[in-house]
Amino acid sequence: MRGLFGNDWNWIAAGLVSAALLIGLSTLTHFPFLVSAVISVLVFAGLVFALAPRQLFEGLDLGSIGGGQVAFARELLSQAQPAADRLAAAAGSIADKNMKAKVKNLSDIAADVIARVEAKPASAASVRRFLTYYVPQAAEVAEGYVTLADRRAPNRERLANVGAVITKLQDAFTHYADSLADSELGTLDVDLRLIQESLKEDIGR
Repeated sequence: MRGLFGNDWNWIAAGLVSAALLIGLSTLTHFPFLVSAVISVLVFAGLVFALAPRQLFEGLDLGSIGGGQVAFARELLSQAQPAADRLAAAAGSIADKNMKAKVKNLSDIAADVIARVEAKPASAASVRRFLTYYVPQAAEVAEGYVTLADRRAPNRERLANVGAVITKLQDAFTHYADSLADSELGTLDVDLRLIQESLKEDIGR
């Protein structure tokens, strides 16, 4: 089941809801037990699928994309997503408002890049190093900051060193996000030139 639905939380939640429904229908409303059981089973089945974790590339027309590109992007995203989740969790655990904002910015950029790659698997190669190195390393550094800051007597020098690395990571994250955006523009300059030439031919401007 884990392989099919990604994790078991949807099964647990559906089981709890359907069990409560079964008890409620059979005791509070005095429905026949068999009817209550059938309704509960239907609700359970519906919730299992409704609450199932979202799958990568869901809603994307994979038939129009090369299988190799999708497989490559899937491999990169499967490595990057857990690290991005850790980064977001670390941001939520930091008390210092300035550092919290910096780590939250890293988390937001990571989520944005992952979403863009999922929407356009062909772009994965241009941010491979970002997804496989910088995002996991940023999660490690952010978690390290959280651990250091939570000590009763934090080492201010070490905190400052970690904070400086986080600040530099912001530059790297911004660089990769912008490079991905540039790659998505693709032939924009060429298209603009062709449009201008067409306008000049058609209306003299």
